[in-house]
Amino acid sequence: MSPQPVPPSMVLRPEEIERFDRGNGVVTIPFVGKWNCEGNRVATGMTVFSSGTGIPLHSHNVEESVLVYEGEATAVVGDDEFDLVAGQATWVPAGVPHCFRNRGEGTMTIYWVYGGRDVTRTITATGETFEHLSDSDRGAGPARQGDRATPA
Repeated sequence: MSPQPVPPSMVLRPEEIERFDRGNGVVTIPFVGKWNCEGNRVATGMTVFSSGTGIPLHSHNVEESVLVYEGEATAVVGDDEFDLVAGQATWVPAGVPHCFRNRGEGTMTIYWVYGGRDVTRTITATGETFEHLSDSDRGAGPARQGDRATPA
């Protein structure tokens, strides 16, 4: 058995991938994207949230599917809020505000897939848009119950 697939295919081992520190106990492990793959049509990775953390309400220029890999999450998608556990997933169309918060006592990990190569993030509160996983894309913080797509 070969230890690696024939290029351009890849085997991705999280322990071998450089982490992207989003701040305040949230870390992303980027799997597939323009940073390591030519011609990819999706971008994938995992984000690990410490207890009580989240990412601000935002939207993307491409669709996104998120699987709760471990832990307990609260997902805000559009005007709705959902409690999710490991094994449950969401699909969010491009342009729809959403966010994920760790509502549990332990670590919460999500696996994400973007339907595109060139992904941007737009922060709902400020309207600021930047490239996904760029230096500007570090705004994690404490989970905010008030993160909603529209004012309550």
